[in-house]
Amino acid sequence: MGFVEVLAAAAAGFAMGAVWYMTFSGVWLKATGLELDEKGQPVETGSYGPFVVAGIAMILVAGMMRHVFAMSGIDGAGESLVAGLGIGAFFITPWVAMNYAYAQRRPMLTIIDGGYSVLGAGVIGLVLGLV
Repeated sequence: MGFVEVLAAAAAGFAMGAVWYMTFSGVWLKATGLELDEKGQPVETGSYGPFVVAGIAMILVAGMMRHVFAMSGIDGAGESLVAGLGIGAFFITPWVAMNYAYAQRRPMLTIIDGGYSVLGAGVIGLVLGLV
């Protein structure tokens, strides 16, 4: 059953990302510094690579979160939601911020991607606590 829980949580985190980045797509695209066409869309498109990486990453994150929750005695939707939000806010987002600072990325990119780190990990935690 653990693998099914992890896949469900990963799918929820991935779906949260779809909603998040559709909501912030215009601002996010500008913040990335990618070359955009006259419609505000990236000039270079068509690669499924980022979606494959994102899917694998969601499975890895959800799997490790499930393991950590089990080892820590975190149980139930409330506890796992708070733990997931904490993982996003205090593990993932600072790491993203550090990498973006060194890469000299725009601060707005850190804010948008960090927001997804917090909410995405929160959703993963919530699903793990529900199933």
